[in-house]
Amino acid sequence: MSVRYIVDDVDAAIAFYCGSLGFEEVMRPAPPFAMLARGPLRLLLSAPGGPGGGGQATPDGSIPAPGGWNRFQLEVDDLEALVGRLGEAGVRFRNEIVHGVGGKQILAEDPAGNPVELFEPTRDEARLR
Repeated sequence: MSVRYIVDDVDAAIAFYCGSLGFEEVMRPAPPFAMLARGPLRLLLSAPGGPGGGGQATPDGSIPAPGGWNRFQLEVDDLEALVGRLGEAGVRFRNEIVHGVGGKQILAEDPAGNPVELFEPTRDEARLR
């Protein structure tokens, strides 16, 4: 599966995802684009208005922008410890840790403001298989 995120600064996004969340850089063919991977998830990072396909303006002139509420979810083993490390590194969170019926979660923001849901399952059936 692939997810594309529009980011203001591709270098900052690479540092965040690779340095803090365990992604690996797969490809960086041009400054406004990078492809990262974490397990079966491929994350495509595109700068708005760039020459690549993902960041180009639509025919009406609208420029893609980061942010919004759609997100992907990363399963983690120790949510509290990760939140502590990310907080010390200056990562912004949209909420506090939420305890749901299948696990605990929080919304972290990448450097461009895109949400990433960090999820620690508390039930076996909520775990990725």
